[in-house]
Amino acid sequence: MTTAHRIIVALIPAGYLIGSVPFGLIVGLCQGIDVRKAGSGNIGATNVGRLLGRRFFLLTFLLDMLKGLVPMLGAGAALHWSVRLPDEPPSDERVDYLLWLGVGLATILGHMFSIFLGLRGGKGVATSTGVVAGVFPYFTLPVLVAAAVWGVALKLTRIMSVASLLATLTLPVAYVGIGLAVGWPVFGEQVPLLVFCFLIAGLIIYKHRANIARLRDGTELRIPRATAKPHSDGANGNGNGSNSHRNGEDDHPGPPDSRRLSNP
Repeated sequence: MTTAHRIIVALIPAGYLIGSVPFGLIVGLCQGIDVRKAGSGNIGATNVGRLLGRRFFLLTFLLDMLKGLVPMLGAGAALHWSVRLPDEPPSDERVDYLLWLGVGLATILGHMFSIFLGLRGGKGVATSTGVVAGVFPYFTLPVLVAAAVWGVALKLTRIMSVASLLATLTLPVAYVGIGLAVGWPVFGEQVPLLVFCFLIAGLIIYKHRANIARLRDGTELRIPRATAKPHSDGANGNGNGSNSHRNGEDDHPGPPDSRRLSNP
């Protein structure tokens, strides 16, 4: 095992712990609201934004994205640094990819199944974005394509779940298309990257299963064209939010339901 491999193996559990940090919950509590007990009950950026406004959506999304990006950059730096060490044994590229992606997977699983929240968590879109953005250069262009699809889909549908799902499905397709066009060994040494794309897509789709059911039933709500100011009740310390918050949350439309709010 190379020096880089030993570093990356140590980063895998660290990545899970970093991913488990519930930034959405922390941001909400700093504003006097427990996002687990208001809106959709989800700790992700969408619910935070619905309850507290666009600034807090962007803050939560950025923090969740960074907790995916930073561990991946650390693992990538270890791989790059180790090749310069004297007497370092040759490294197998597939092992490098597997360990590197293992850090990202652990971080995403930490966000989705946080050890600090009883193995509950968010849907993983922002954290996955950070993870794949850290796999430079192979996921750089595919991420940009997926981000463009997300923006266009959100603009046209105003449904966050639709935009997120379409962007998620776009990533592996874009990776294969771009990889084949530029001559990457997509079906050779980079098979771990290809499998990772589909694995992450599957996890995100699984976490959106309730949204998919509502899309099928035609009950998934759209984002309002004009962003409304957060209701004053959402800023108090009781953390219960308001009915208008819950009904405005695209993750969980309809009247409030205590069973849904308890399952982020």
